Amino acid sequence: MTPVGILLAAGRGHRFDPTGAASKLLQPLPGGELLVAASARVLLSSVDTVIAVVPLDDGGVGECLRALGCIVTVCPDADSGMAASLVHALRQAPDAPSWLIALGDMPYVRTSTMLALRAALEQGAPIVVPVHAGQRGNPVGFGRVHREALLALRGDQGARAILKAHPVSVVSVDDPGVVSDIDTVADLLKTSTLG
Repeated sequence: MTPVGILLAAGRGHRFDPTGAASKLLQPLPGGELLVAASARVLLSSVDTVIAVVPLDDGGVGECLRALGCIVTVCPDADSGMAASLVHALRQAPDAPSWLIALGDMPYVRTSTMLALRAALEQGAPIVVPVHAGQRGNPVGFGRVHREALLALRGDQGARAILKAHPVSVVSVDDPGVVSDIDTVADLLKTSTLG
Protein backbone atom coordinates (compact mmCIF):
# COMPACT_ATOMS: atom_id res chain seq x y z
CA MET A 1 0.00 0.00 0.00
CA THR A 2 3.03 2.29 -0.21
CA PRO A 3 2.39 5.39 -2.33
CA VAL A 4 4.40 6.00 -5.46
CA GLY A 5 6.39 9.21 -5.33
CA ILE A 6 6.14 11.63 -8.23
CA LEU A 7 8.72 14.39 -8.62
CA LEU A 8 7.67 17.13 -11.02
CA ALA A 9 10.93 18.44 -12.49
CA ALA A 10 9.83 19.52 -15.96
CA GLY A 11 9.40 23.26 -15.43
CA ARG A 12 11.64 25.62 -17.35
CA GLY A 13 12.20 28.06 -14.48
CA HIS A 14 11.66 31.21 -16.57
CA ARG A 15 11.21 33.33 -13.46
CA PHE A 16 14.63 32.17 -12.25
CA ASP A 17 16.35 32.95 -15.57
CA PRO A 18 14.16 34.45 -18.32
CA THR A 19 16.85 33.66 -20.91
CA GLY A 20 16.68 29.95 -20.10
CA ALA A 21 20.49 29.74 -19.92
CA ALA A 22 20.68 28.68 -16.26
CA SER A 23 18.69 25.66 -15.11
CA LYS A 24 17.08 26.52 -11.79
CA LEU A 25 16.93 22.86 -10.78
CA LEU A 26 20.68 22.41 -11.26
CA GLN A 27 21.66 25.33 -9.04
CA PRO A 28 23.76 24.39 -6.00
CA LEU A 29 22.29 24.97 -2.56
CA PRO A 30 24.53 26.53 0.12
CA GLY A 31 25.80 23.08 1.15
CA GLY A 32 26.70 22.25 -2.46
CA GLU A 33 23.89 19.80 -3.25
CA LEU A 34 21.94 20.55 -6.42
CA LEU A 35 18.45 21.92 -5.84
CA VAL A 36 16.64 19.10 -7.67
CA ALA A 37 18.84 16.45 -6.03
CA ALA A 38 17.87 17.71 -2.57
CA SER A 39 14.19 17.64 -3.53
CA ALA A 40 14.51 14.11 -4.89
CA ARG A 41 16.60 12.77 -2.00
CA VAL A 42 13.91 13.44 0.60
CA LEU A 43 11.19 11.84 -1.52
CA LEU A 44 13.41 8.84 -2.29
CA SER A 45 14.02 8.31 1.42
CA SER A 46 10.28 8.25 2.11
CA VAL A 47 8.79 5.92 -0.54
CA ASP A 48 9.96 2.86 -2.43
CA THR A 49 9.53 4.23 -5.96
CA VAL A 50 9.96 7.76 -7.34
CA ILE A 51 8.95 8.68 -10.87
CA ALA A 52 10.63 11.93 -11.93
CA VAL A 53 9.22 13.87 -14.88
CA VAL A 54 11.62 15.97 -16.95
CA PRO A 55 11.15 17.92 -20.21
CA LEU A 56 12.84 17.38 -23.53
CA ASP A 57 16.33 18.94 -23.50
CA ASP A 58 16.44 18.97 -19.70
CA GLY A 59 20.07 20.13 -19.47
CA GLY A 60 21.12 17.21 -17.30
CA VAL A 61 18.27 17.13 -14.77
CA GLY A 62 17.22 13.62 -15.81
CA GLU A 63 20.77 12.31 -15.61
CA CYS A 64 21.12 13.70 -12.09
CA LEU A 65 17.83 12.16 -10.96
CA ARG A 66 18.53 8.80 -12.58
CA ALA A 67 21.85 8.61 -10.73
CA LEU A 68 20.00 9.12 -7.43
CA GLY A 69 17.63 6.22 -8.12
CA CYS A 70 14.57 7.89 -9.65
CA ILE A 71 12.73 6.38 -12.58
CA VAL A 72 13.08 9.24 -15.06
CA THR A 73 10.49 9.82 -17.76
CA VAL A 74 10.49 12.55 -20.41
CA CYS A 75 7.23 14.45 -20.92
CA PRO A 76 7.24 15.72 -24.53
CA ASP A 77 4.51 18.30 -23.88
CA ALA A 78 5.76 19.49 -20.49
CA ASP A 79 5.82 23.09 -21.70
CA SER A 80 2.01 23.07 -21.97
CA GLY A 81 1.70 23.20 -18.19
CA MET A 82 2.09 21.33 -14.92
CA ALA A 83 -0.97 19.16 -15.57
CA ALA A 84 0.75 17.57 -18.58
CA SER A 85 3.70 16.52 -16.43
CA LEU A 86 1.46 15.19 -13.67
CA VAL A 87 -0.72 13.19 -16.07
CA HIS A 88 2.40 11.85 -17.79
CA ALA A 89 3.78 10.65 -14.43
CA LEU A 90 0.50 9.06 -13.39
CA ARG A 91 0.42 7.07 -16.61
CA GLN A 92 3.72 5.49 -15.57
CA ALA A 93 2.13 4.10 -12.38
CA PRO A 94 -1.64 4.02 -12.98
CA ASP A 95 -2.27 1.13 -10.59
CA ALA A 96 -0.49 2.60 -7.58
CA PRO A 97 -2.60 2.69 -4.40
CA SER A 98 -1.79 6.40 -4.04
CA TRP A 99 0.66 9.05 -5.19
CA LEU A 100 2.77 11.51 -3.22
CA ILE A 101 3.45 14.42 -5.55
CA ALA A 102 6.47 16.61 -4.82
CA LEU A 103 7.95 19.56 -6.70
CA GLY A 104 11.52 19.64 -7.96
CA ASP A 105 12.03 23.21 -6.75
CA MET A 106 11.17 22.56 -3.08
CA PRO A 107 14.41 21.18 -1.59
CA TYR A 108 13.75 21.97 2.06
CA VAL A 109 10.79 19.69 2.79
CA ARG A 110 11.72 17.46 5.72
CA THR A 111 11.73 13.67 5.64
CA SER A 112 9.45 13.65 8.69
CA THR A 113 6.85 15.59 6.68
CA MET A 114 7.08 13.14 3.77
CA LEU A 115 6.66 10.20 6.14
CA ALA A 116 3.64 11.80 7.82
CA LEU A 117 1.98 12.34 4.43
CA ARG A 118 2.82 8.79 3.40
CA ALA A 119 1.28 7.45 6.60
CA ALA A 120 -1.93 9.40 6.01
CA LEU A 121 -2.21 7.95 2.49
CA GLU A 122 -1.53 4.44 3.74
CA GLN A 123 -4.29 4.90 6.32
CA GLY A 124 -6.75 5.68 3.53
CA ALA A 125 -6.81 9.48 3.25
CA PRO A 126 -8.09 10.26 -0.27
CA ILE A 127 -6.25 13.62 -0.35
CA VAL A 128 -3.60 14.80 2.08
CA VAL A 129 -1.81 18.14 2.31
CA PRO A 130 0.72 19.57 4.75
CA VAL A 131 -0.06 22.80 6.58
CA HIS A 132 2.59 24.97 8.20
CA ALA A 133 1.60 28.02 10.27
CA GLY A 134 -1.87 27.97 8.72
CA GLN A 135 -0.61 27.82 5.13
CA ARG A 136 -1.16 24.86 2.83
CA GLY A 137 1.92 23.58 1.07
CA ASN A 138 3.48 20.72 -0.86
CA PRO A 139 3.90 17.79 -1.39
CA VAL A 140 0.30 16.71 -1.88
CA GLY A 141 -0.93 13.13 -1.76
CA PHE A 142 -3.82 11.58 -3.67
CA GLY A 143 -5.47 8.21 -3.19
CA ARG A 144 -6.43 6.03 -6.13
CA VAL A 145 -10.07 7.16 -5.86
CA HIS A 146 -8.99 10.38 -7.61
CA ARG A 147 -7.08 8.70 -10.45
CA GLU A 148 -9.57 9.48 -13.23
CA ALA A 149 -9.93 13.11 -12.16
CA LEU A 150 -6.14 13.47 -12.04
CA LEU A 151 -5.72 11.90 -15.48
CA ALA A 152 -8.26 14.37 -16.89
CA LEU A 153 -6.29 17.45 -15.77
CA ARG A 154 -5.18 20.03 -18.35
CA GLY A 155 -3.31 23.33 -18.26
CA ASP A 156 -1.07 24.90 -15.64
CA GLN A 157 -3.26 24.70 -12.54
CA GLY A 158 -2.11 21.25 -11.55
CA ALA A 159 -4.60 19.57 -9.25
CA ARG A 160 -6.02 22.71 -7.62
CA ALA A 161 -9.54 22.07 -8.89
CA ILE A 162 -9.57 18.61 -7.31
CA LEU A 163 -8.30 20.02 -4.03
CA LYS A 164 -11.10 22.60 -4.03
CA ALA A 165 -13.85 20.12 -4.90
CA HIS A 166 -13.11 17.32 -2.40
CA PRO A 167 -12.47 16.85 1.32
CA VAL A 168 -8.81 17.18 2.24
CA SER A 169 -6.98 15.61 5.17
CA VAL A 170 -4.60 18.12 6.73
CA VAL A 171 -1.29 17.14 8.28
CA SER A 172 -0.01 19.96 10.50
CA VAL A 173 3.77 20.18 10.33
CA ASP A 174 6.45 22.38 11.85
CA ASP A 175 8.19 22.50 8.49
CA PRO A 176 8.61 25.80 6.62
CA GLY A 177 9.99 23.78 3.71
CA VAL A 178 6.45 22.87 2.62
CA VAL A 179 5.76 26.50 1.70
CA SER A 180 9.22 27.41 0.41
CA ASP A 181 9.69 26.91 -3.30
CA ILE A 182 12.50 28.48 -5.28
CA ASP A 183 11.36 30.62 -8.20
CA THR A 184 14.06 33.30 -8.32
CA VAL A 185 17.73 33.79 -7.46
CA ALA A 186 16.56 35.79 -4.43
CA ASP A 187 14.51 32.78 -3.25
CA LEU A 188 17.62 30.61 -3.49
CA LEU A 189 19.43 32.96 -1.11
CA LYS A 190 16.44 33.65 1.14
CA THR A 191 15.52 30.02 1.82
CA SER A 192 19.09 28.85 2.43
CA THR A 193 18.50 29.15 6.17
CA LEU A 194 15.82 26.42 6.04
CA GLY A 195 18.24 23.62 5.17
